Amino acid sequence: MSQPPPYSPYHQAPPPHPQPGFGPPPPFQPYPAPVGHQQSTGSPVGAVLLGFLASVAVSAVYTVAVVTTYEGQSAAVAHTLYLLHAAVNGAAVGVLVGLVGRRSSGARIGGAVVAPLGAFFGYTNAIPFIMFDQGAGGAADVLKDDPFIPAKAWWGGESGTWWISLLGLVAAAAAAWGLAHAVGRTRR
Repeated sequence: MSQPPPYSPYHQAPPPHPQPGFGPPPPFQPYPAPVGHQQSTGSPVGAVLLGFLASVAVSAVYTVAVVTTYEGQSAAVAHTLYLLHAAVNGAAVGVLVGLVGRRSSGARIGGAVVAPLGAFFGYTNAIPFIMFDQGAGGAADVLKDDPFIPAKAWWGGESGTWWISLLGLVAAAAAAWGLAHAVGRTRR
């Protein structure tokens, strides 16, 4: 009586040996990224936060500049200074958002929202300081009675310059989004 091979308890022939390259898969190992290809997601929240801080700084500089020079300014100079401030604010926010947020659309949108707010608050924050500087002892009472006086002054009131106010917001948003897109697109 011949005995079956010890490998097969059910009297079956042993399986053929697998060829190299076949068989059970090896345990999962992540593939390393190819050289030169890295994830380029950036940090959208950090980008918007850094853009916000830059916007606050640029707005504070603009507020100080307006308060120190408002007495000798004509309306044309004041409007030009506001538009320049809006563009610089948008540019500062856009560059920082592009550098930190890279290709993140959310960071670009956040920067395009933060920059116009900085342009608006840079202008409106100067109004109370100008009121106090002009010696209006009751400036605090006036602002308490109508807290929207700075926003009304920004809008242009009866002078018909509301379109300059809106143009400043558009300039800030366009500069922020455009520069964030241009800088973020080239970053890896």
